[in-house]
Amino acid sequence: MIIAIDGPSASGKSTTAIGVASKLGITYLDTGAMYRAVTYTILKLKVDVTDDASISKFLEKINLSFDNSNNILVDGVQLSNKIRNQNISSQASKISQYPLVRKKMVEIQRNIGNANDCVLEGRDIGTVVFPNANYKFFLTADLETRAKRRYNDMVSSGENCNFSDVLNGIKMRDEMDSGRAHSPLSMADDAIVINTGRLKINEQVNKIIEIVTN
Repeated sequence: MIIAIDGPSASGKSTTAIGVASKLGITYLDTGAMYRAVTYTILKLKVDVTDDASISKFLEKINLSFDNSNNILVDGVQLSNKIRNQNISSQASKISQYPLVRKKMVEIQRNIGNANDCVLEGRDIGTVVFPNANYKFFLTADLETRAKRRYNDMVSSGENCNFSDVLNGIKMRDEMDSGRAHSPLSMADDAIVINTGRLKINEQVNKIIEIVTN
C-alpha cells in the first residue's frame, strides 16, 4: 500500500505522514530529508550541479539510507541535525530543480516504496513518484498560517530568525516549487484535499486514517 501526501511548505505533511505511518505500523519515507541531505553533501563537496558529468558521477556514488529512528544517512553518516535550517531548505529548492537530481531521488523513492507498505510525503509523490498510489492526499493552508508554523518550529529549535523573512522564504519556495519545469508542485486530479489551517495534528492524522481504513 502506498499513501501519497503532497502539499506546499509547512502545510503539515511531515508531521501528518509520521503520525499516519505510526498508527498504521508502516514505513514513513521523508523525501524532503533526502533532498536536503543531497543538497548538504553537494554544497560540502562543492559539486558543480550545472555540469552533468560532475553531478552524474556524484549521484552514482551517493548512498542514502535511514536508521531505525528515521534519521537520514549519507554514506553511513547521520545528517538529520545538519539539514534542518533555512539555508539548506532554500538551497534544496534550487538544487531539486535539476533533472538529474530529481531522477535519482525518484528512483530511490520508488525502490523503497515498492519494497514496503509506505507513507511518502513531498510535492510530486502523487503526480510523479507514485501516480498509481492507493491513496493520495493534498495538504494545504494559507501562506500566513504556514509561515507561523515554520517560524515557531525554528524558534523552538533555537534558530535565530524573524517572521517576515520566514514568510517571504516560504512564498519564494512556493513560487519555485510550482514554477519549475520538472516535477512541479501540483495536486493530482484524484487527490483528497485537506485544509490543515484550523486542524490539530491528531485531527489531520485521523482524517487520513479514517479514509484508508474504511
